Amino acid sequence: MGQAIQVYGTRWCGDCHRSRRLLDKHHVPYVWVDIERDAEAQRVVKEINGGYMSVPTIIFEDGAVLVEPSDRVLAEKAGI
Repeated sequence: MGQAIQVYGTRWCGDCHRSRRLLDKHHVPYVWVDIERDAEAQRVVKEINGGYMSVPTIIFEDGAVLVEPSDRVLAEKAGI
């Protein structure tokens, strides 16, 4: 198995909290990365999002990326 799902976000982001609640509810393992505390994470998010710090930015084990996904889209990709 590859690296865990990476969830890039901020503590104040409502969509980040919503996505994390969904993953937690279904016991989907992930790594939380606070982009306000990690300069390299900010760079990654900006690179993925054309210079914007759009969160949550979620990177899956297969390399797929979801940015600000709905619960339905996130659940489908996470297999829940």
